[in-house]
Amino acid sequence: MSDATATLSIPPESAWGPTFDVGRATDAYIATVPASDREQSDDYFEGGYWIEFWSTLVAIAACALLLRLRFAARIRDFAAARGARPFVQALAVAAAFVVALSLLTLPWALYTDYFREHQYGMSNHTAGGFLGEWVLSAAISTVFLGLVIAGLYMLVRRVRERWVWWATGFTAVMILFVFTVQPVVIEPLFNDYQPLPSGEVRESILALAGEAEVPVDDVFWFNASKQTKRISANVSGLGGTARIALNDNLLNGTSLPEIRAVMGHELGHYRLHHGIKLGVGFTLALAIGYFVINRLFGRLQRRYGDSFGIRDLADPAGLPLAFAIFSAVMYLISPVTNTMIRTAEIQADAFGLDVAKEPHGFASVAMRLSTYRKLEPGSLEEVVFFDHPSGRARVERSMRWLAAHPPQ
Repeated sequence: MSDATATLSIPPESAWGPTFDVGRATDAYIATVPASDREQSDDYFEGGYWIEFWSTLVAIAACALLLRLRFAARIRDFAAARGARPFVQALAVAAAFVVALSLLTLPWALYTDYFREHQYGMSNHTAGGFLGEWVLSAAISTVFLGLVIAGLYMLVRRVRERWVWWATGFTAVMILFVFTVQPVVIEPLFNDYQPLPSGEVRESILALAGEAEVPVDDVFWFNASKQTKRISANVSGLGGTARIALNDNLLNGTSLPEIRAVMGHELGHYRLHHGIKLGVGFTLALAIGYFVINRLFGRLQRRYGDSFGIRDLADPAGLPLAFAIFSAVMYLISPVTNTMIRTAEIQADAFGLDVAKEPHGFASVAMRLSTYRKLEPGSLEEVVFFDHPSGRARVERSMRWLAAHPPQ
């Protein structure tokens, strides 16, 4: 488990030489993906566009059902009848809502995350393993989101019309908390993290980290193969919680140049402070959701509030309505959030090429990722739906880097 065993394969037309051409080298890498594989990959990825749309509608429909049943109002009244204070009432409603929403959308989650993943050969999950992790994830979400939502309702009660700004600041703190805690507390609940034994891979990754000025002294691997066939790695956490980790699919199924290319990219995310920057970007995106809720909720409450048992915006009985509005807004601004992420990915690609100096490793990984990412989208398609650069864009960037840094 310490050294890569796969061999890097470079198409002859992509190898460096006197007649090297970026376009021809890029086309040669693209041609390594069989037409049948590309067709399946395109079908899988394009289906994801509709998955996002229908997932939003499913969530909104679940919220509508809960409103119709006065679910949140009943939980609020049950807690109030037992002398619970407003914060506890909001906590009870939020926790019950997260559980109810998770159960109502479970059939859809089974299709999108289990059956469809198996249909396209992406998943190694057993049914029992998937459901076990779903229960664990739902439990964590219930506790964390319950407290966060109860905190937001406390802000609404205390500051009223200024709640949007206070909620935005509160959200920023929560995102920072998640970035700090998730790598060391949450992720090990789903996968086993083990130190990578001494060997060429470990030493090479630590050398890259040193060159990138990332303060770590160990490398971990985790057993993602029990869940998926995808390759992945990350440099996660902030400050003292920083950790380099790569999954066993990457470790066992790729060559050292590919591993170096991936880790250079991930080190780029850390070194360029993308966690902080994307945290700020996501906070602003969520602030848009809060703003729209603040503008629309009152109108809808005045029209339907009596039917749903909602008194005002500060009433946790309105949580399903607020979440339905929020879900719609997040879907509508997804091209913006996708662009934020894609921009960070492009920057990390450039950093990784400069640090790892593995253009062929990077191009080869891009072809491996083509099993579930469309290789050559249209320009508008990439802007709207892609949160990573396309495969062709990544290979072309690698070949341009090679042309600018010819081997000695």
